Amino acid sequence: MNSKTAIGAVLVFCGGWMVLNMLGITLGPIFGYIFPFILIGLGIVGMKNDKKIVGAVLLTIGLISLLAKLSGLIMLVIAIALIVGGVSLFKSKNRAF
Repeated sequence: MNSKTAIGAVLVFCGGWMVLNMLGITLGPIFGYIFPFILIGLGIVGMKNDKKIVGAVLLTIGLISLLAKLSGLIMLVIAIALIVGGVSLFKSKNRAF
């Protein structure tokens, strides 16, 4: 990608962001979920381009921030699994008690 294409993409992104902001659509929460994926992608690219330390750091930061963002969903899945496991124990015919 040459410099004119990169500058054009940045200008289009900023202009689009401003228009959405004027319409009352904020990208903060969406960007909060996209940013960890960007860091993970940059980490993978860095590791492939022989920048192993920088790539590993970016990948680790991206994974930790993604885990933090999805912690509520992960806890919900664990809670549902515990409920299903408990109900299946109630329904089992081979009770120890």
